[in-house]
Amino acid sequence: MGKKNKQSKIENDNEKMTVPDGWKEPEFTKEDYKRGFTEKSSFGCLFPKYRENYIKESWPLVKQRLSNDFEIVAELELIEGSMIVSSTKKTWDPYAIINARDLIRLLARSVPYEKAITVMNDDVFCDIIKIGRLVNNRERFIRRRQRLVGTKGCTLKAIELLTECYVLVQGNTVSVIGNHKGIKKARKIVVDAMNNVHPVYTIKSLMVQKELENDDKLRNEDWSRFLPKFKKQNKKTTKIKIKNKKKELYPPLPPMSKIDKQLESGEFFMNKELQKKAIINRKKEQHKQKSKERINKRKQDFIAPSDPVIEPKKSKKN
Repeated sequence: MGKKNKQSKIENDNEKMTVPDGWKEPEFTKEDYKRGFTEKSSFGCLFPKYRENYIKESWPLVKQRLSNDFEIVAELELIEGSMIVSSTKKTWDPYAIINARDLIRLLARSVPYEKAITVMNDDVFCDIIKIGRLVNNRERFIRRRQRLVGTKGCTLKAIELLTECYVLVQGNTVSVIGNHKGIKKARKIVVDAMNNVHPVYTIKSLMVQKELENDDKLRNEDWSRFLPKFKKQNKKTTKIKIKNKKKELYPPLPPMSKIDKQLESGEFFMNKELQKKAIINRKKEQHKQKSKERINKRKQDFIAPSDPVIEPKKSKKN
């Protein structure tokens, strides 16, 4: 009897877990939340200078949408370069302030207004993936970031089609807008690309997964046998053989020091006065040689070049 009860419980749990096709969560309206907020919530975000003109132009639309639909106040401070959103007593949606925070963050990361404003919908979410610190070398980082975009943006379009999300690569971040499932896939592609896994490999596996999802028979089965498996191909580098050099019995002598030179010439045993005179005489000789070289160089400019020798033409024999 106990086993039968357990089986019936498992069947009931499976029935509860399955969500019927086409089911949507009911929308949150003003009637669902009649009481106001007890505390004021506000979020701020800085934006770069190159985004100032675009944000200034699109800010009236942002302000109008937030105030009319959600009763949220939006402020723009151009001197500090910041955007601030805050709730009021009339704000009826508790989660709208979080969506407004995501909206200003996306605007700061070069996402256009038409795409960023979709975050205010209940079924749309966003994720800003920071990729700046995933790779230490700057040149390597730029190369791996370019792989996400691809030639003429082909790779980025493929990622958007498979994940059903809007993806924008800008600077040290990647902005993703869409549903939870698509954002999770997009994050995996981005992080793998920064860890030196080409996006093409993950795109191929996602394409296979999408086909298996549409198949009713294979939807609830293990997909590991269908997914492509890629092996690492590390090219073997030819090692240069180092030849053993024969060790010399006697190491080479070190260069002569100043005292060694004086001992060799005999200056070391002279008096201090004689040493000074010898140094002065040596410097005078060096100065004379250099002055002669300079005079010879100057004289070369006044020497006329040698005339070219013209050979007489040979007369043609009749």
